Amino acid sequence: MNNPRKWRSLIAAGLLAAVTSTVLVASTGEATPQGRHGSSPDWVGSWAAAVTRGNLSGSTFVGLNNQSVRMIVHGSVGGSKVRIRLTNLHGEQAVTVGHATVAKPDTTTPALSDVDGSTIHQLTFGGATSFVMPKGAELLSDPVDLPVGNDQDLVVSVFFPVSTGLTTFHSTTRQNNYVGPGDLASDPGGAGYTTQRTCCWFFLSGVDVLRKDAAGSVIVFGDSLADGHGTTFNANLRWPDQLFDRLQRKVPQRELPGVLNISRGGARLTHEAIEPGDGGFTGFPELGDNAFSRLNEDVFSETGAHAVIMDLGINDIWMNDDSPQTIIAAIRQLNQQIRQRGYTVIVGTLGPFNGLNGGTALVWTPEKEATRNAVNDYLRTHRREFDAVVDFDKIVRDPADHTKLKPEYDGGDHIHPNDAGSKAMAEAIPLNLIVR
Repeated sequence: MNNPRKWRSLIAAGLLAAVTSTVLVASTGEATPQGRHGSSPDWVGSWAAAVTRGNLSGSTFVGLNNQSVRMIVHGSVGGSKVRIRLTNLHGEQAVTVGHATVAKPDTTTPALSDVDGSTIHQLTFGGATSFVMPKGAELLSDPVDLPVGNDQDLVVSVFFPVSTGLTTFHSTTRQNNYVGPGDLASDPGGAGYTTQRTCCWFFLSGVDVLRKDAAGSVIVFGDSLADGHGTTFNANLRWPDQLFDRLQRKVPQRELPGVLNISRGGARLTHEAIEPGDGGFTGFPELGDNAFSRLNEDVFSETGAHAVIMDLGINDIWMNDDSPQTIIAAIRQLNQQIRQRGYTVIVGTLGPFNGLNGGTALVWTPEKEATRNAVNDYLRTHRREFDAVVDFDKIVRDPADHTKLKPEYDGGDHIHPNDAGSKAMAEAIPLNLIVR
C-alpha cells in the first residue's frame, strides 16, 4: 500500500536467535527479497511525529511570539530531495510563519543548535517564504534540493513573527530543541537560541524524502515505550530508531522502508488526554486523544505507509484499570480497521510494570497484572487474527519475576525499557512482514 498523504486542509505545491523464537509468526523474522522496485522516484515518509494540542498552561499554551524555534529530527531513509510538513492541527487561531529553513547539523561543533551553513535551504510553500496556516490546517513545503542519507539528522528552524496562541506540538522528543528571540531561521550558529528545551517539536509533524527505490514506510503506533522514555537523551535509541538500524543491516537499499514513529507518551486505546489515572496521575492535553480518533491523521495519511506495528493498552491498564475484555475488543477493532485499508498489522504483547509510581503512589496491583496476562494470553492464542504477534512481554520481563522488567532492561521507572531493552524489542520485529 502506498497511499499519498491526505492533507487535512491545504496542500502547497510543488540478540537474534533467542529473540526471534519469541515472535509468534511462522518465519525466521528476517527479510526475504520481494522483487526490485521501479526506478521512478517517489516520495516516502522518513520521519513523523504524532501531535497534540498545547497544555493548559506554560509555553505550549501561551505559544510563540516574535520567536524562532530550532528543532532537530532524526530521519530514517534518505533521498535526493526533502519536503517538510508543518501543522496547526490543534490550534485555536491561524498561525503566521514568517520564515522557515531546513539544514543539516554542524557536526564540527559541540553545540547541537549549530547548523552547517552550506546546507541551509529556505522553505517555501507554493513559492512563498512566509505564509499563514489556518486553524486546523497542515501545510506541505515545496520540494527542497537537499540530498540526505539514511539515519540523517535534519534541523528545521521556524520564525513566528506574531503570537501563535495555543500550539500544536509533540512533547516527548528525547532530543534538545531550541528557542530564541527574533528571526534566527537562517543563522548557522545557534548562539541566538537562548533557551534550550528538553521537549517539544512545535508545529512540525513530518519529513518526506524523494527516493529512487521507494520501498514505502512502516508506522510504529505505540505509547511511551516506543516514544523513547527510558532511552538515552539525544542518542536516537528509541526502539523504532533501532529497528531502522537493524533494517539497514539486513535489507538491501532498494528494499529499505522508512520507519515512522507516531507513538506518544500516555497514549491510550479508549481514553482521552485529560482523564486522570491511578496513583495520583493527572491527565493533561499532551497525552492526546484515544487511538481510534487518531487513525485518519496519524496512520492512514502517512506518506507511502504499508505496515503498522501496534503496541497499545498498558496505559489503559495501569491508569484506568480497564477490563481485559475492553482492551482486547479495542485492539481487535483497531486491527480490523487498519487491515481493511490494506496495511500489514503486527501487534505487540504488553510488558510488565510492577514498581511503577503513577505520581504519588505505586499503581501495580495483582488485579491489573491479571488483566495484563489475560490480554497477552488472548494475543498469543489468537495470533491468526493479526498478521503477526510479537511477544514483547517475554522479551523484556524478568525470568525470575514475570511482573517486572529485567533489571538490565529497566530504564529506571520499572515500565520503560532502556537502550538495551529497546534494542531487544527492535530485534524481535519480523522483517519479512514489513519489507515489501
